[in-house]
Amino acid sequence: MSALEMSKNPVHLGPGGKASVQPDFTGGMDWYEAYGARHDADGVEGRLVAMHSFTGPWEGWEMHPKGAEIVLCVAGRMVLHQETPDGTSSVALGPGQYAVNEPGVWHTADIEGTATALFITAGLGTEHRPR
Repeated sequence: MSALEMSKNPVHLGPGGKASVQPDFTGGMDWYEAYGARHDADGVEGRLVAMHSFTGPWEGWEMHPKGAEIVLCVAGRMVLHQETPDGTSSVALGPGQYAVNEPGVWHTADIEGTATALFITAGLGTEHRPR
């Protein structure tokens, strides 16, 4: 066994308590498509655990229709924006603080300087749109 870096090798959590280390993260949509091909059979019980650092606002919005996502700020500051049928709301997150994106909630973020966040995502059926 060796130590792994969450930002380089995310983990898939699946039914039956399984944890599968993922290939090197590239950041491209092709990585996410390959992840889906590997794990979509786990359905709504599958979760992607990943950590990313940001130096600017997210370029788009995303939405997870099948399950909730936890966004945990581990360093820096970020402002998470959520869009629901009732309108848009925002929450500032600092280290150790988190927010939940409920299923079907569109979300994006603005970053103050540099921020790092840990994501626990029910990614099945994730959708994206430009900001």
